[in-house]
Amino acid sequence: MVDSFFEAVYRAVSAIPKGKVATYGQIAALAGRPQAARAVGTALHANPLPGVIPCHRVVNRAGRVAPGFAFGGPGIQRALLEEEGVAFTREGSVDMSACWWDPDRDGFGGGEPSGKI
Repeated sequence: MVDSFFEAVYRAVSAIPKGKVATYGQIAALAGRPQAARAVGTALHANPLPGVIPCHRVVNRAGRVAPGFAFGGPGIQRALLEEEGVAFTREGSVDMSACWWDPDRDGFGGGEPSGKI
């Protein structure tokens, strides 16, 4: 059960287009377990394809980057997002009104990750 949930998380995260972000809760819902936002974080920390599955595109519901981002801290996550054109507010959060991914509006940008999950 855990493996299939993690795989669903990786598929959902892989679909987030460059320049957009999703929330942990949003990914949990897309993976079929809307109450499992914390489990999404666990899945992202176990990312089997770093650099392929774009876990840096997942932020909390207020648009804040993860304090313990797996690839070197929140500064790295912010830099990766800024390189993709994600805007930040003066307070340091992602501008969710401009950069939140709405699959119905924006489509599924990344699709399936290449490689076996």
